[in-house]
Amino acid sequence: MPVRVKICGLTRLGDALEAAGFGADALGFIVWPDSKRAMTAEGVRAIRLELPPLIQTVAVTVNMPARDLVALWQATGVGAVQLHGDEKPDDYRGLPMPVIKAFREPPPLAELEDWQAAAFMADGAAAGHYGGSGHLADTETIDALSATGRLILAGGLTVENVADRVRAVKPYGVDVASGTEAKHGIKDPAKVKAFIEAAKGALM
Repeated sequence: MPVRVKICGLTRLGDALEAAGFGADALGFIVWPDSKRAMTAEGVRAIRLELPPLIQTVAVTVNMPARDLVALWQATGVGAVQLHGDEKPDDYRGLPMPVIKAFREPPPLAELEDWQAAAFMADGAAAGHYGGSGHLADTETIDALSATGRLILAGGLTVENVADRVRAVKPYGVDVASGTEAKHGIKDPAKVKAFIEAAKGALM
């Protein structure tokens, strides 16, 4: 089974349509005002309404309260939300939508078991960053999340290294933002296409 690919940090409809056309399984939109790739709920919805019907869409948030998260999900109509901050499971129980929980360091086993998440993401850690730092995820975090069988690998992935990382880790999926950009929030179509092909071909 080829690895699933999420192209994240999208800000433009054309980039989203190209990523979908190149075979991306999911498209991510960052709804966090401090991000260089920040989108509004209205902007995400406008793009989502123009996408092919079978493409998964994900709103990426950082430390957003659960009530606001549900309101965002309803306003955008995305298929899932990604929690990319310091969220704790007790504050997010019973959410009505699929959740991806990201970690930048190994979580305590008890906390991991408490999360009602559809998948878990291992991202690279860097001071002052909630993702998009270009740093590779550390081995301890990857190992901890791999045990769930639903690991999405992120952090420092590029066209040049994604195939080797997929073969080494064998994740459920991979996630990339900066590794497919021409500049912040603007995708390089050649990089997007090559990244998807490299990731999906790694285990063939």
